[in-house]
Amino acid sequence: MKKRFNVTGLCVPQKHYMVDLADRLSQVRKMVDDGAYFTIHRARQYGKTTLLHGLESYLKTDYLVISMDFQKLGTDKFESANSFSLSFAASFLKELARNRKPGSPEADQETEIMRNICQNRDSTYSLYELFENLNHICKFSDRPVVLMIDEVDSAANHQVFLDFLAQLRGYYLEREARGTATFRSVILAGLYDIKSLKAKIRPEDSQKTNSPWNIAADFDVDMSFSREDIAGMLKEYEDDWHTGMDIAGIAALLHAYTSGYPFLVSRLCKLMDEKISGSIDFPTKQAAWTREGFLAAVRMLLTEENTLFESMDNKLIDYPELKQMLRELLLLGKPIENIPGNQGMRMAAMFGFVIVRDGFLYVANRIFETRLYNGFLSEESRNSEISQHALAEKNQFIRDGQLDVELVLRKFVDYYTELFGDYGEKFIEDDGRRLFLLYVRPIINGSGNYYIEARTRNYRRTDLIIDFRGQQSIIELKIWRGNEYNSRGEEQLSEYLDYYQLKKGYMVSFNFNKKKKTGIHEIALGDKVLVEAVV
Repeated sequence: MKKRFNVTGLCVPQKHYMVDLADRLSQVRKMVDDGAYFTIHRARQYGKTTLLHGLESYLKTDYLVISMDFQKLGTDKFESANSFSLSFAASFLKELARNRKPGSPEADQETEIMRNICQNRDSTYSLYELFENLNHICKFSDRPVVLMIDEVDSAANHQVFLDFLAQLRGYYLEREARGTATFRSVILAGLYDIKSLKAKIRPEDSQKTNSPWNIAADFDVDMSFSREDIAGMLKEYEDDWHTGMDIAGIAALLHAYTSGYPFLVSRLCKLMDEKISGSIDFPTKQAAWTREGFLAAVRMLLTEENTLFESMDNKLIDYPELKQMLRELLLLGKPIENIPGNQGMRMAAMFGFVIVRDGFLYVANRIFETRLYNGFLSEESRNSEISQHALAEKNQFIRDGQLDVELVLRKFVDYYTELFGDYGEKFIEDDGRRLFLLYVRPIINGSGNYYIEARTRNYRRTDLIIDFRGQQSIIELKIWRGNEYNSRGEEQLSEYLDYYQLKKGYMVSFNFNKKKKTGIHEIALGDKVLVEAVV
């Protein structure tokens, strides 16, 4: 049986196409060798469980690895220290039995200790007794013991979990000061950084606001996929299927749209392999694994509901301030400086919505950006007159299967002048980009997608890239600031066209000069043609 792309749960090398984890495992191994306690906290579906699974195999020769999952314990097990301690001990016993060789002195001793614990339902058995037994096992183990716990978020709202972390911290400090036997390394995996758990706990419980695990080392291993990672995975696929794809080119596209977010990379590959291939427009795998097939997969991804997108939507509902911040960042082009310690910004990064670059926040990737745009715009498009105009006349903009961008601009000028011509400059600085997107989105919806080029997103200038059935168009949106400023903008757009290997570009200039001349005109600039719409 040939492998497949996997986006649900654990990835297994023998069953699934995967990137090579060897370098990441080597980096984590060094932290374990150093005796570090740390948290692997990344956004949803970022490969945490797969990394832990690979790490267990990678370490087992030199370490006794105990791998646990807090989701399996159940909420009721966190109701008291007694129920948690007994449940933890039982799970630990099960893992010991799985990892020890039958009949070894350590196995016999440890099994007896843990069996006595599990049989003891006395309510006096609590965290202290649990850790004394765990440390006894660590002391007499033939190998250093590494504890790995996945899905720690399942316990984050429970006081007993924070007490558990405090015990880990206490024994770690005692190990450093007195050489007391305890775990060599502890690895917790989840969405939340343990040091930020206070954000999930009720603010009225003041005793829960201090992090009990401030011993944790920074986890700086990059878990996103590089172009080289993606190309390696595609080569393995190509060796099986011989599609003739441009591996480097498809890897570059995948990285450009996803910024290496593991779920998005694998999902797009899975769509090309299983959904795009065999469709009317792409009847074979050879046809699907092309730039056009990739863009079709992007369109499909942006219209589907999946667990990652559902999780993101829920976060926007749970954290209204996060939604407002993202709206200002995208629709208004408002630059948002990253402020260390700001809880809203920390949440945005922790949930995977944004990245920090040069001290400012940017949406993490093109896929997230476009989906967020779609969500924000759809909330108001039903009541938007300009959106209804575009929707009613949608078909006239498609000629010979391609988007007539010049006609889109011409019609936008007409409707903007009619509906908003008397509004002032402040209005358009806040809403001009939103209005243009409200007009364009119904026209390309279903056959194209768009994104804002992050490098040029600001109050004065924005480059909008539209992909429509394989045809790419660049439209610069800007506020008129005089002829000299406009000329610089034209030159910048020309340079940008060189980057995309295009000969024709488009501009929408919002001009508030009373003597302005609205409409469409062409500008020859070297070997390129710029079509400018002035409103």
